[in-house]
Amino acid sequence: MGEMASRILVVEDEALIAEMMAEVLMEHGFEVKAVATAKDALQHLTCGAPCDCLFTDINLPGGVDGATLAQLVRELRPDLPVVYASGAVRSIEQLKAVPGATFVAKPYDPTKVCTLLKQFATHH
Repeated sequence: MGEMASRILVVEDEALIAEMMAEVLMEHGFEVKAVATAKDALQHLTCGAPCDCLFTDINLPGGVDGATLAQLVRELRPDLPVVYASGAVRSIEQLKAVPGATFVAKPYDPTKVCTLLKQFATHH
């Protein structure tokens, strides 16, 4: 035991999806912080909150999308794994993705995403 729970920052402006995702992640033993905008996500990270992985929707309100958010986050936290999700973008090649990131198309299976995040969040 004594293993720290991986902390996932979920950035998703559709409340129902965010809640569902947070619920499934918590069931799988993750700690979750869910926010709706890139601004809130950056605030969370700049205040020094611990985070092991960023899981972000690409289409976000407020002028900063998930792809831009990931780039900003990488400047703050160069080693933070990033997982993108999108219903509009179909593949990571369509993105200016940060190195070492991964991508899931919406609608996704939250349980599969948990498996993915487990691999990602435990690497460092």
